[in-house]
Amino acid sequence: MDSLGPGNHTAVTDFILLGLTDDPVLRVILFVIILCIYLMTVSGNLSTIILIRTSSQLHHPMYFFLSHLAFADMCFSTSVTPNMLEDFLVQGNPISYHGCGMQLGSTAVFGTVECFLLATMAYDRFVAICNPLLYPTKMSTQVCVQFLIVAYVGGFLNASSFIICFYVLLFCGPNHVNHFFCDFAPLVEVSCSEINILIVVPSFTSGSIILVTVFVIFVSYIYILITILKMNSNEGRHKAFSTCTAHLTVVTLFYGTITFIYVMPKSTFSTDQNKVVSVFYTVVIPMLNPIIYSLQNKEIKGALKRVLRKKPFSY
Repeated sequence: MDSLGPGNHTAVTDFILLGLTDDPVLRVILFVIILCIYLMTVSGNLSTIILIRTSSQLHHPMYFFLSHLAFADMCFSTSVTPNMLEDFLVQGNPISYHGCGMQLGSTAVFGTVECFLLATMAYDRFVAICNPLLYPTKMSTQVCVQFLIVAYVGGFLNASSFIICFYVLLFCGPNHVNHFFCDFAPLVEVSCSEINILIVVPSFTSGSIILVTVFVIFVSYIYILITILKMNSNEGRHKAFSTCTAHLTVVTLFYGTITFIYVMPKSTFSTDQNKVVSVFYTVVIPMLNPIIYSLQNKEIKGALKRVLRKKPFSY
């Protein structure tokens, strides 16, 4: 720690993340489990991206956004997991002040991008089911790229609010953060700054993004449900709804966990519960998404089967 001046305060130059547990045996067990999950996350999402890029049958807007969702999931998990694995092996391993700011920013970027992509995918299903004749126009390549730009610009703007407020905060000790990654709320708890408008800004921006994207998803599925119920054939209903089940599952898992962390009052759950749920949305959900889509989406399953049936060498 560096001295701030003539007083007794010192400036924090690094942080000690307390992690999930102090039990050495449990730390080894968790290391193995989370390492396996992370390897599955990277391989699963990377395989999804490659499959979508190489299969002409999947060159549609929905799968274009799915490939970027897989990229965001992979980056989101990578922002947190490698450092967590290192902390399992070396207890009390410090993360630098600037490293903590980078981790905070990267999780905010890719978490926000995921929110926007899930909302965009809901809109895509709305247009495909409710206005199929207008689908080529409303979801053209140009429109899809514009949606993607909005997602990443929104991600970087939201992350900027977190990073700016992080660097505005004054840390004068202790430097022990009761979490396994540099999340904003635990950092505020160890800060010696007064709670002011700058600290409220990240909560406002992230809360607004969650509300807007949830609203888009909710309205899209209300119209989808109305359209499906008006269909005469059961086969048509089943086919229309089957294109939405994977997306609905992913949305439920993702928004259910981030609502628990960022929307519900902190007094309703303990820090340990917070950490367990955080593990679920930063580590487990990025692994589950490609599995959910590969199991519930017929076109993904079909493309995967075609790839697996191909001979490795052609003569």
